[in-house]
Amino acid sequence: MLEETMARRMCEEAFRMEQERGRYAPHVRPINEMVDALREQDGRGWMPHVAPWHGGVEARVLSILRDPGPKTQEGVGSGFLCVENDDPTAELQALIFEGAGIAPCDVTPWNAYPWYINRSPKAAELQAGVEALNQLLELMPKTEVVLLQGNEAQDVWRRLLKTHPAVIGDRTLQVVSTYHPGRQALFVRDPEERARRAQHRMDSYQSVGDVLRGSGRQP
Repeated sequence: MLEETMARRMCEEAFRMEQERGRYAPHVRPINEMVDALREQDGRGWMPHVAPWHGGVEARVLSILRDPGPKTQEGVGSGFLCVENDDPTAELQALIFEGAGIAPCDVTPWNAYPWYINRSPKAAELQAGVEALNQLLELMPKTEVVLLQGNEAQDVWRRLLKTHPAVIGDRTLQVVSTYHPGRQALFVRDPEERARRAQHRMDSYQSVGDVLRGSGRQP
């Protein structure tokens, strides 16, 4: 793998081709084969693979957002979920993860609704996302932290715990909830509230890093 995290590296052909070549590398093969099976399921459409830049089944952190953005699309973007995608949300994640001492290989990115819709998912769609998330967690036995970014991510997690409590089993998972890393999360008039939300995101990422380093501080 390439070694340094630099925002928006999917713009670089060499980096993007490296991700293409590693699409079915051992650490991401189970997840991306699951994605293959879920694509077009029940007519839901396409979903991106997880970039091998990330930890895949070896990851200690599962990061959940709302839905795949345009820059995850094949042709338009990279075809992958990746913090190195060419968009502001991915860029912010890459920079804050790096600042918190969280390596790309520590994390597997996912979405509350993993199929591409580029809008807020409806309740029935979130329930479909629960089933996909349940399958994903079964493939990730080393997960220690679940980072829920935004309302939809927190909603799908509550739904999962209600309908599939056995997926947690004997695991001790630390759940960290914060605001979505997209710009819309800061679309509030009060500048103090904007600053508070931005700081909450920073603190939450730092808490995830603390868990990985063993101190386990919650925001």
